[in-house]
Amino acid sequence: MTESHARPGKLPDVGTTVFTVMSRRAAESGAVNLGQGFPDYPIDGRLTELVQQAMAAGHNQYAPMPGVPALLEQIAAKIRRLHGIEVDAGSEITVTLGATEAIFSAIQALAGAGDEVLVFDPAYDSYDPAVRLAGARCVHVPMAPPRFRPDWERVRTALNERTRLVIINSPQNPACSCLDGEDLNELAALLRGRNCLVLSDEVYEHMVYDGARHESVLAHAELRERSVAVYSFGKTLHATGLRIGYAVAPPALTGELRKVHQYNTFTIATCLQHAIAGYLRERPDTGADLADFFQAKRDRFAALLEGTGLRLPRSSGSYFQLADYADLDTRSDVELSAALIDEAGVATIPLSVFYREPPPMKLLRLCFAKRDETLAEGALRLRQWAQARGTMR
Repeated sequence: MTESHARPGKLPDVGTTVFTVMSRRAAESGAVNLGQGFPDYPIDGRLTELVQQAMAAGHNQYAPMPGVPALLEQIAAKIRRLHGIEVDAGSEITVTLGATEAIFSAIQALAGAGDEVLVFDPAYDSYDPAVRLAGARCVHVPMAPPRFRPDWERVRTALNERTRLVIINSPQNPACSCLDGEDLNELAALLRGRNCLVLSDEVYEHMVYDGARHESVLAHAELRERSVAVYSFGKTLHATGLRIGYAVAPPALTGELRKVHQYNTFTIATCLQHAIAGYLRERPDTGADLADFFQAKRDRFAALLEGTGLRLPRSSGSYFQLADYADLDTRSDVELSAALIDEAGVATIPLSVFYREPPPMKLLRLCFAKRDETLAEGALRLRQWAQARGTMR
């Protein structure tokens, strides 16, 4: 296309994601990758066997558009066990290409030109572009460090007759905070009488720490009727490359989501769906041990970083940890995260990139879903970097 005929793209200000950039630089330089959120330890060998068995059994052609019935039934059984509610497998659950597709398809289905979609900053980076591609306006409501809790009065002010969708994320990535029951009650009260829906990103549902419990919109009778809840087997099974997620919503909302889903990805890897269904059938308590597993990693990582000068606000959920470096360096988080790959041999993610208008802060996001050896090496390199700067306490 000649320059005279070129038209600006729909996302002219969007480049390659920070996750891709930092992971590429980490691989090129040999840095310890504590940036992108993926485990570096093996998945359960039984899941590998079940994938092989599913392919050998001939489950290699198109799956039904909503998902393989056996998997839909296992998801419904899981929701029954966790939340004590009945979800119809055929009309309320849709298997998607990871949680990201579920989020994208829901936004395209439910928001459009003239609508506003409210998100809480720091917001996962796929929300805003998806809203804009739907032709809607993304309204960013900031959460302030160090607690990163919703300011419900600001939400009340932001809501209006054009607000079509509110996106919540708990446990929250990247802020590592969680909504509690009172937060859901506040949201329900604010939306009462409004023609406004909720998209609830709950992919870290099993990773809630210190004795707290995950509060889902599915278990909130009032919110459930207006919500699409999104989940990820990639997170639950330590296998982000599976790209198998799912959305749960009342039949009318599910019907709208599937209209987009069928022309977006249409159907998801058949053998993987059968394998996960078999895995859940054999191990119905899948996910129950993740809180203890990741809390131990969180605490071990914090202990390894003790005395480095990094301040670590306790992560309430997800498999991420924020690190406040204000005592160590004056650079912005974007500048420091780029420099740390060369100066310390560690890849991190700057928190400010998840804000429309970031408040003053010096915070990096670190991932502790790693082998103990990886966490130890990453902590050692950060300790040596701090020591070289003369900031060790």
